[in-house]
Amino acid sequence: MEGVLWKWTNYWSGWQTRWFILDDGVLAYYKSQEEVNQGCKGSLKVSACEIIVNPVDSTRMDLVIPGEQHIYLRAATSQERQQWLVALGSAKACVTTRNRKDSDSNPDTLKSKKSELRLYCDLLMQQVHMVKTAALHENGPETTKLDEATSLLGATCDTFIRTLEDCMKLANANFTYELPHQHVTDTALPPVSNQSKGKNVKPTVPVMRTNSLDKKT
Repeated sequence: MEGVLWKWTNYWSGWQTRWFILDDGVLAYYKSQEEVNQGCKGSLKVSACEIIVNPVDSTRMDLVIPGEQHIYLRAATSQERQQWLVALGSAKACVTTRNRKDSDSNPDTLKSKKSELRLYCDLLMQQVHMVKTAALHENGPETTKLDEATSLLGATCDTFIRTLEDCMKLANANFTYELPHQHVTDTALPPVSNQSKGKNVKPTVPVMRTNSLDKKT
């Protein structure tokens, strides 16, 4: 996926448009589409970042690598932001699946996946509201908005399901359960003689006897 997003640069320049390209799990940005061949201005691995949705501004999203990098972004519309969020989430899911063997033992991976699930839950609620609004418009269903909303909803559902499957697999990999009898062997039980078979006989417990002549040390 690629397109224009507004990136916060600094308090002097404020928000500036940049051309972003998401490819093979890496999000890179350039000064403009015409300057792509001149090299990117910056990039980050999607698998390493947290995606934060602004609760007030429906066009804002932040990409954060804790302790390293923080990118503030804005899309032209809330629909464009949702398209980017779905694309970024799908990229994260694909990278996680590819590297699952290395990440199964890392508890931070499961924590990150849970955060993504909360993000997609919020998106699903917003998109369901968009579908209802377009379908129940007072002048009749708004076909164009309804088609766009349902398309976004379907993509978010697919990403949500993949992320949920990743969470389940990571949780199963980190959770081990052993039955109580797994460590009990036949040698741990006292032998039963032929005479005591079929009878309710308590097993005898050997008693250690000490010699009264032994000196205490």
